[in-house]
Amino acid sequence: ENYAQEVLAKVAEAPIDLPVHFIGAIQSNKVRQLAPYISLWQGVDRLSVISELGKRAPGAEILLQVNATNEDTKSGVAPAEVESLLAAGQDAGLVVRGLMTIGPTSGDIAEAEKAFLSLRSLADSLHLAECSMGMSDDYLVAVACGSTMVRIGSRLFGPRIAH
Repeated sequence: ENYAQEVLAKVAEAPIDLPVHFIGAIQSNKVRQLAPYISLWQGVDRLSVISELGKRAPGAEILLQVNATNEDTKSGVAPAEVESLLAAGQDAGLVVRGLMTIGPTSGDIAEAEKAFLSLRSLADSLHLAECSMGMSDDYLVAVACGSTMVRIGSRLFGPRIAH
């Protein structure tokens, strides 16, 4: 899920205890209420979030979000900043399982392949197992480039209803 309110509503209604991933921009002020329910935080890209997770969810598993396409409109740290964010996460007592990125806004397959291969290479160089990359429109390219997680909610459930 990528909206705090939806996570809280859905876990309250779930008939069984399921692992829940929080995907996307994380607001530091939402960490406290979400921490009991989240098994993996995808999209960690700021020291403030790492600090809050370290306080509110020690030992939490995270993926660092990387702006592999270098688009101004995308969240995530630059590839050159990943090592310092990784160290900060580990120092805060978090388990950094890997990296996460979002493909290019343009939908260009060659650009997506370049970004995904770059992220996989960076993850490998840092000995990180997980690479969350690929969404409903580009997941096949992502898998071919070494993705270990894809985010295909729109393909499975249809487009999200606007709030």
